[in-house]
Amino acid sequence: MSRFLRFLALGVLSPSQTGCANKEFLMVPPEGKLKHFDSRAQAHEDNQEFDACIQDLVRCVALTRLVHGEGHLKLAQAHVRLAKAYFQLKGWGLQAKEHAALAREQLPFVSSVSCREKKLEILMCLLSIHLTQGAASLTAANLEEAESSFLEAQKVVEELHQRGGISQEEKINTEVEISTGLSRVYRRQNRPEDALSQCEKSSQLLKDCDQLEKTCSVYRDMAAIEQDRGHLDRAIEHLTKAHAIAVSHSPEELEGAQISHSLALILSAAAESNHNESAGHYFEQSLSAYENSAGPHDPAFLAAQDDYCRFLLFNGQQERCMEIQRASLATKRSTFGELSAEVADTLQLIGSVEMTEGRMKLAHRTMTKCLEIQSLLYGLQHKKTKATKKAVDMLARAPEVAERQRRQGRKKPHTISVLPSSGNDGNSMSDS
Repeated sequence: MSRFLRFLALGVLSPSQTGCANKEFLMVPPEGKLKHFDSRAQAHEDNQEFDACIQDLVRCVALTRLVHGEGHLKLAQAHVRLAKAYFQLKGWGLQAKEHAALAREQLPFVSSVSCREKKLEILMCLLSIHLTQGAASLTAANLEEAESSFLEAQKVVEELHQRGGISQEEKINTEVEISTGLSRVYRRQNRPEDALSQCEKSSQLLKDCDQLEKTCSVYRDMAAIEQDRGHLDRAIEHLTKAHAIAVSHSPEELEGAQISHSLALILSAAAESNHNESAGHYFEQSLSAYENSAGPHDPAFLAAQDDYCRFLLFNGQQERCMEIQRASLATKRSTFGELSAEVADTLQLIGSVEMTEGRMKLAHRTMTKCLEIQSLLYGLQHKKTKATKKAVDMLARAPEVAERQRRQGRKKPHTISVLPSSGNDGNSMSDS
């Protein structure tokens, strides 16, 4: 037992604290330690110290087992709290499902319990188990298990409400969570009508309780479902509603940036040419919102910027595209590293445009840098590397490139080596 208590004490005391203090904590009874770790876990969660929070919740499970024993409701609650933390704080679905299952094993049957308060506690714990299992199974693409868990959660909600265990508002919020989960399950099962039906249910529930701002995510889900079906006009309609809600409630937040980005992509993919102006507007709006909410080094901002550049290129605005891409190189190097797919893709795009514009020496230099990175990232036999090597070899046969190589005494069109970052933004690729 002494080893067990030492494990529980681990991390409680700082290295500067004395052995005497350590011994004092070891003498605290298990009930006191459980209370200590329980409150400290909540403090860690409030401070977004998620790893420390989970460590303390693991200790809480061990201490709860010690204090209350197997088959106790308190142990089930400790397991389900840890399961929710694994999934919600860290996104670890496997661990979440494991502890949710362990929680279920500890629960007695509701029908075998006579005390009303205890019955309600069991039902609340059971509800958390089903919701956690449903969300974790959906993340793991175990769709049948996810559907089953959400449907079981719906039954528990109804029983809880009938027994007066939850308020009408709590019931609605939980039903929205269940409907949202089911709509995503049905979408991935290629059941669009069922998925849309669940979205409409969520939307109506949120409107009934005057939580209009939460309908934003519902409209985004509906747009994704309609886009899957090829109904772009309906998808645009849903996204436009989501965008209006997001902008009216929090214009500079990340959600608005994401919706603007999605609208830009879907409008640029639509066949109607009159959508181009709107697409450009939403691209610029998304970039501004991403920059304000996440910053210019955030991967989401850089990905939206790349999508915008492809849109510019498709619409014949090569100079603007090249200006943005060259300027983004330094940021991508500092964010992703010199040897990254993002830097390689940017060099490849720049080199391709330079080649189409007939700037062969610039294109050869750019594509050679791209080839060096791709060779180290993917290997010489990868299709991306092979395609770039083919372009480099073709460019090497251009008279101006071949002449420059002869002047510099080069015998091979390219070498596989890592070029150190010059710290420039791409303008160092000047003609020579």
